[in-house]
Amino acid sequence: MSAVTAPSFALNEQGFSEFLESRQEPSWVRDQRRAAWETFAQLDWPQRNDEEWIRTDIRLFKLDKYRLAATDGGEDATWRPHLSEGVEFAGAATHLDGRTVSYQLDPELAAKGVLFGDLDRYLQSHGELLRPYLHQIVKPDLDRFSALHAAFWNCGHVLYVPRGVVIEKPFHAATAISDGQVCTSHTLVILEEGAEATFLTESTSIRENFGGLQVGGTEIVVRPGASLRFVHLQDWGKGVWCFGHKKAQVEKDANLQWTLAATGARLAKVNQHVALTGPGASVQVNGVLFTEGTQHLSYHTLQHHQAPHCKSDFLYKAALQEQSRTVWRGMIKVDPGAAKTDGYQRNDNLILSRSARADSIPGLEIRHDDVRCTHGSTSGKVDEELIFYAQTRGLTRQEAIRMVVSGFFQQIFDRITIESVREALARVIADRVHDFA
Repeated sequence: MSAVTAPSFALNEQGFSEFLESRQEPSWVRDQRRAAWETFAQLDWPQRNDEEWIRTDIRLFKLDKYRLAATDGGEDATWRPHLSEGVEFAGAATHLDGRTVSYQLDPELAAKGVLFGDLDRYLQSHGELLRPYLHQIVKPDLDRFSALHAAFWNCGHVLYVPRGVVIEKPFHAATAISDGQVCTSHTLVILEEGAEATFLTESTSIRENFGGLQVGGTEIVVRPGASLRFVHLQDWGKGVWCFGHKKAQVEKDANLQWTLAATGARLAKVNQHVALTGPGASVQVNGVLFTEGTQHLSYHTLQHHQAPHCKSDFLYKAALQEQSRTVWRGMIKVDPGAAKTDGYQRNDNLILSRSARADSIPGLEIRHDDVRCTHGSTSGKVDEELIFYAQTRGLTRQEAIRMVVSGFFQQIFDRITIESVREALARVIADRVHDFA
């Protein structure tokens, strides 16, 4: 007897019609999807001469190779998320190939009005609460990938914390795909005035060598006086194409610490934008990139100061092995009237082989004269004398290299206040360090 093929949808017009018909969701969500698909049809794929894509070649990417699994599909598989070890969560959710594998939320928090878990589920029960936010920060017309995501998103995560609710324990959401699958998950985080929370998220493949496609979106709203610590670890299989838009809106006197780590994917092109929209807003962004083989990771960041007396601090560090490549393109943008802006961005690169390449393109767009905005970038190789010195103290060469790489990232690890996250990221990187001799 032949195996039954799981239902799936092509990422074309017919597939979109079938996908839309399969969804049970509010009419306004369906209207959003239709509008996004129309936008997708009108836009072109990025061209090699586009400034944003001039260093990222996607000519080998073929959309028609992939199909989106129905939400009741997906193989049964187990995997161990990196960020969950030894941590007690206020809520946790796990998704595989577009379906929920597990879900839990502290009943006491639910009684306080906290929402956490499946975005689909809460759009049914709290649609009017979430409607002003969904696809209002990461808009479908940013490029063809954002339009495709807005039309086909599924398997989303939502965290909503009501006004004044302070949550000590972190939340955790893990999304995984099996070989050749498509992930279009959407993450929506809303903290109302004076709320505080920590959210750990991670994206992974069941096996390190798996392929697939991820087209994702993340929207974060931090209301006045609220505080959010948000961590995302991207550890896709080495054959996954990854495209994403991540954007946060930080309002008056609010605080956001955003840590992003990327170690997976064949090619990743991610835009990470933060808008400081109210006086006194403060943002710290920490980026960790680690590449090997022929991986290509391209991360573009924007610190958009729209209000006075705001502070942003971006630090991205990348370590590269073998023939891999990273691209970091950062911009600090200051609007007219955004007086007393304090903006800083830095990118440091550690080259671990002769064939690796790191491109750093910092930038400033200043439209107010009473500001302090600076940027910096460094690139360098490991000093063999350091390796030799460590070996004379009894370390093997591999241990010495790991020590040097760990020290390179220590500045970012020191910024992360969650001990389990620091340890998890250190382990993920240490496991991938090769002998570069």
